[in-house]
Amino acid sequence: MTTKFAGIMAEVTETTSPWREDEQSKVESWRLHVLIEAGYPLSLAERLAASEADLHVCVDLVRGGCQPTVAAEILL
Repeated sequence: MTTKFAGIMAEVTETTSPWREDEQSKVESWRLHVLIEAGYPLSLAERLAASEADLHVCVDLVRGGCQPTVAAEILL
């Protein structure tokens, strides 16, 4: 990689990082809300919201009668 190209990539990374962090924060906040609404306690909902666990599976497990603690063990 040339020095000029590396400098350009650094500028692009610096420009896009805050946006990505902000969007990720919004997504995690929305996921947290959905998980709490589904019946997860806050501590488990926070862990699941920040994870890559499939949100639909998280919700479906609890709605299907699985205890939130057991569902979290399965998903994390």
